[in-house]
Amino acid sequence: MPTLQEMIHSFEEGAGARAIKWVGFTFVFVALAVAYDLRAYRNFSNPEAMDAAQVARNLAEGRGFTTHFIRPASLFFLGQKSGTSSLTNAHPDLANAPLWPVVLAGAMRVAPFDHDQLLGETARTYQPELLIAILNQSLFFLAVLLTWRLARSLYDSFVAWLSVAVLLGADLLWRFSIAGLSTLLAMVVFLLLAQLLVAAERGGQEGGWGALRLYLAALLAGALTGALGLTRYALAGLILPVMFYFNFFIPTRGLSLGFAALFGFSAVMTPWLARNHALCGRFFGTAGMAAQAATDRFPGDRLERLMNPENDLTHEDLRQVGLGEMWSKLGDNLPTLLQTELPRLGGSWVGAFFLVGLLVPFRNPSLSRLRIFTLMSLVVLLVFQALGRTQLSKAVPDVNAENLIVLLAPVVFIIGTGMFALLLEQLELPPWGGRGLVVGVFLVVAAAPLGFALGGTPRSPLAYPPYHPQIVQERAGWLGEHELMMSDMPWAVAWYGRRDCVWLPSNVAEGFAAVNRVRPVNAIYLTPLTLDQRLVSELLEGDDRVWGDFAANAVVKREIPEGFPLKFAFAEGFPYQLFLSDRERWKTGK
Repeated sequence: MPTLQEMIHSFEEGAGARAIKWVGFTFVFVALAVAYDLRAYRNFSNPEAMDAAQVARNLAEGRGFTTHFIRPASLFFLGQKSGTSSLTNAHPDLANAPLWPVVLAGAMRVAPFDHDQLLGETARTYQPELLIAILNQSLFFLAVLLTWRLARSLYDSFVAWLSVAVLLGADLLWRFSIAGLSTLLAMVVFLLLAQLLVAAERGGQEGGWGALRLYLAALLAGALTGALGLTRYALAGLILPVMFYFNFFIPTRGLSLGFAALFGFSAVMTPWLARNHALCGRFFGTAGMAAQAATDRFPGDRLERLMNPENDLTHEDLRQVGLGEMWSKLGDNLPTLLQTELPRLGGSWVGAFFLVGLLVPFRNPSLSRLRIFTLMSLVVLLVFQALGRTQLSKAVPDVNAENLIVLLAPVVFIIGTGMFALLLEQLELPPWGGRGLVVGVFLVVAAAPLGFALGGTPRSPLAYPPYHPQIVQERAGWLGEHELMMSDMPWAVAWYGRRDCVWLPSNVAEGFAAVNRVRPVNAIYLTPLTLDQRLVSELLEGDDRVWGDFAANAVVKREIPEGFPLKFAFAEGFPYQLFLSDRERWKTGK
């Protein structure tokens, strides 16, 4: 039994002191998370979050990787491969990488998700989305712990705790924690990958690791990179810097370690890519069209809403997109990323210390090599982000799954904070309190956006317009379980309403008729996404003139085009909400 003196020593300097420190830190994180959720929580506003969540629910309920959100382009590719329409059966999901829906499905099986919750007049928070936010904040907490561990292995405890403080003070990451996206899951996997690379490099250089251990590390690193690719397809590009790291920083085995990493990567990625190719003939499904989307040929979200994206009779042929158009998209988007998003990577100006630190040599070889790996990863992700930028980045700036470089924020903060600590040592400060004052100012300025978010007026959880869970649930509830809707926000109908919903086709006449022939369209639901646009520049002369003319007639003339089969209109919420149906379902409930 320990003596009193040993117990006192433990609480002052030993395991007891460390336990108290970590308990206190956990309490601070939980308190900060609760405060943020009370002041700044908001329901989903990102289409990708709703899309992934409804796929996860289908998976949790035993329906596999199927979706209620039906893209016209998905119908085309599935029909081209199988020769039959996929409208009459459960529609396979071709848009989402699988890892985040799998994690969400696991959470939905063990946590009390109430998907059938109908919101009351005064209720504003959708319970499943709050639980997903708690899951994401748990992943954020794990990312913070991994950041501390990585920083402590590269620097001292001062830099480790300062890095953690900067990470906790990043308002952008807290916004991601409530967005319902896969970003924080990918961040955790990337931090695990970074720690493995540092450990393998040290083991290889110092001779402490044998050949078997190095090859296992390379395989595991490749598998982790594959997991990143299954979280967001564009992240698969990180296999390039991973292979470079093993081939050039652990050169004792030649190029074989890099190829071992590639083998581990392929083993993880290949089964899912094979599944996609078997279903639709495309390894990345409809997600693979991101590079061609939001271009002069396919402006806005037009590409995914085409009933035939390979129509060789028009210029809207996916196969005609050449390197010149891809280069043009890269040239348009990359300067914007370099000018706006790179300087505030992770939502904090601390990233500037990382950029400055690129000019400073480090004595620690592991740190220098991790910095090179991070820089290479940054270049790869900038290129992939510029090429993969779609309408989603415009609809929900900053906090979207297309923001790839935010994944590097923890490592960038570690190296940037280390640079700050190096500069701090060079300053001639007053012996009493000078160092603490400089560090305090550093943290206050870094966390200022979060401070304003916590100290400002609490905002409404509703992301309306256009997303109002109660309204969407009500409209979707007017249709039977096996009936079909068409809408300009099918992701919301799929998530809140649990009904099959086709995205409004780009060509209304051809698209509506083609879908209606295979499976009757029982209702069309238009929202502010279509109705609340500029009458001339966006509706009548925009990228989607046919739907624009349809909406303009509905809003201005208050009439439905002659011959249109859905003649009954529900006027509540008009002109911001328009529900057309084959009968007056709002009177009968179905």
